Amino acid sequence: MNLFGGTIQTLENSLNYASKKNNTIANNIANVDTPGFKAKKVLFKDLLAEKQKESISGTRTHPQHLPIGGASNDSMAYKVVKDNGTAYNHNGNNVDIDKEMNELAKNQLFYQSMVDRLNGKFRSLETVIKGGR
Repeated sequence: MNLFGGTIQTLENSLNYASKKNNTIANNIANVDTPGFKAKKVLFKDLLAEKQKESISGTRTHPQHLPIGGASNDSMAYKVVKDNGTAYNHNGNNVDIDKEMNELAKNQLFYQSMVDRLNGKFRSLETVIKGGR
């Protein structure tokens, strides 16, 4: 039995993604002047699109069960990739500081919204435990 209905696990995965993205962006910013450094990025949407294209199916163990799609056992729904295709600086470095700062701000907003949602979930649980008081 899943006591929390999967919401807390989904929020946890979202926070893990945002944390990994933040670390990746911070690494890019730290290496903005490093010769030959290639920026990295964390991909999620591309992986989601790939997974949606795959044909999935489930096994019905009882005739009254509804047909289902198979669940992915991937523990990580995102991956970090290096961008080798560009060079913004004369030294081979491809970190665009303006883009990185923009991504950092967007990611911080996403992270904070996930933390706020998780806090709301815990407040709801606290209210239930206390009997509505």
